[in-house]
Parts: sequence; C-alpha cells; structure tokens
Amino acid sequence: MKRTLVISDIHGCHTSFNDLLTLMKYTPGEDQLLLLGDFVDRGPHSRDVVEQVIRLVRNDGAIAIQGNHDERLVDVVLERSEQSLMKFSGHGGRQTAESYTGIRQGPMDAIIVKMRQTIKERYPHHLEFLSRLPYYHEDDHFIYVHAGLNPSYINWKEQPKRDFLYIKGPFLNRPTSVSKTVIFGHTKTIDIHGKPDIWFGNGKIGIDGGCASGHQLNGLEITGPDQLRTYSVPWRR
Repeated sequence: MKRTLVISDIHGCHTSFNDLLTLMKYTPGEDQLLLLGDFVDRGPHSRDVVEQVIRLVRNDGAIAIQGNHDERLVDVVLERSEQSLMKFSGHGGRQTAESYTGIRQGPMDAIIVKMRQTIKERYPHHLEFLSRLPYYHEDDHFIYVHAGLNPSYINWKEQPKRDFLYIKGPFLNRPTSVSKTVIFGHTKTIDIHGKPDIWFGNGKIGIDGGCASGHQLNGLEITGPDQLRTYSVPWRR
C-alpha cells in the first residue's frame, strides 16, 4: 500500500531531516510525504530546510503546511509587525538570520537587516512559498495541522487562522469535535507525556519530538487507519 509519511517541526535541523528520510526509506513517487510546518528557527540550517522542502513539494508532490514560525519569518522580512519581530528575536530567529546571511557575530538588529536584504534579493521564492502554504490537509481518515483544532468550532475549517498555528490548551485538554484523528506538531511531545516519542491520545497524535531543543525528530508512517509505525532520529548538527 502507498505510505503516508508525516514529519513536523524540523526547525532548521537539516541533517536530522535527511537522516529521518533515509531511515524511513522515503521513495518519491511512491510515498506521500506530509510536512506539518515550522521549517525555520532554532536549528542551524533553516535556509537549507526551506530550499529542500520547496524541492520536495514541487518535484515530488510532497504536501507542506504552514507553521507559526514560518508565518513569523515572512512577517519579519516584510516588516509587517513589531510583535513578530520581538518574538522572532526571542524564539530562535537568530539562527535563521545566521543561516541566510552567514553572519555569526554581531548585534541581532544588524543581522536581521542583512537577512531581510538577503532574502528579498536572493530568496524571494522562499517568501512566496512560505506565505502561500495551506493551514491544513485532510484525507479519508486523518486531519493534518500544525498546532491543532479548536473544539469550540463545530466546523473546524472556520476556526481562526491563529488556532491552526498556535492553539495548545483547548485542543490538548478537551475532546475534538471531529470524527477523524488529528495529527499535529507545535507542542513538543515531551511536554505532553514526558518523553520526546510520538504521543497517541484519544483522537489525536502529536509528533513534535523537539529536535531543535536537543531531543529528536519524529516520523509517522501510515499505511491504513490503524496501521501506524513510528520512527525517530536524534538531533544532529
């Protein structure tokens, strides 16, 4: 049967991402690869991850959805929000700026100015790609989303964009309002059940192994609604 391979929250961990694809024996054209957002920040190689994800989507038919860090990078480069800039600086944005500019030292403000210039001049396709990513994907048995679904919305597709990208407590602590299992990232599984392995809850599967925090990058293989296999690789620079 055709496999669906799901990975989330790569966060610039380019080496671990490729280690995981190798471990899962990802085969373009045969496997459906699904990437649940947060390609940038915290890890050392955000630029390389985004470039590879673009190739995987365009050449291999992979499906990528948007994470909050991906949205934030676009906002920072286009200078849309002072709040986004503050969050970018405090949540792993320096590593992203360094990956695009090659600058490893100096004040953060100066590196961000250079990053904006570099991305606009050399990587405008990264901005276009990240800004156009969808917020979810759905198949016969699963809903795939970066952060989760707000159970207060009977029609989950009508929930605010922010819930797709940021929701935690209401989604994790309450039953969902959907019949399909929700596969999500965003919240590190070590914060849900005390270990970085994939978490299987009631109608929910969390896969963020916290790779950029020094834990692991997880992969979920799906060959049927009840045929699931887990993979993981350690953080590696």
